Amino acid sequence: MEATDISLRPVIAADVDVFFEHQRDPVAAGMAAFPARDRDAHETHWARILDDPAVVARTIVIGGEVAGNIGCWEHDGNRFVGYWIGRDHWGKGIATEALIRLLDLVPARPLYALVAKDNAASIRVLAKCGFEVTAEKPADEDGIVELEMKLGL
Repeated sequence: MEATDISLRPVIAADVDVFFEHQRDPVAAGMAAFPARDRDAHETHWARILDDPAVVARTIVIGGEVAGNIGCWEHDGNRFVGYWIGRDHWGKGIATEALIRLLDLVPARPLYALVAKDNAASIRVLAKCGFEVTAEKPADEDGIVELEMKLGL
């Protein structure tokens, strides 16, 4: 499969179960510097996302298989993008292609992303899509440093 074979579709209930497994992967959670949620917290999180008409949430599908999710939401007056790709699909250009397609769906600019400074793969994806580092956030209580990246004016 080529990354160009992906599609983005609205999230359905069965996708949320796959997303749960993706975010439970300790390697993926470590790379994203984001702790896995338990089942109840995960379900609550996705219910909130899917109930918010201002959120653009899509399932990334490749070859009929759910490869991850991608979305755009507002926080503190700014629009953010984020994505999570299941580890079986890493290194295939899927995140980059999904983000390109999301950017076509969401014309608003500027767009922001927060990414762990140590997450070189995600930083590359964002940079390929035109995002630039605009700030480095101070380390949080867990010692994680995030970069703020921005696309557009």
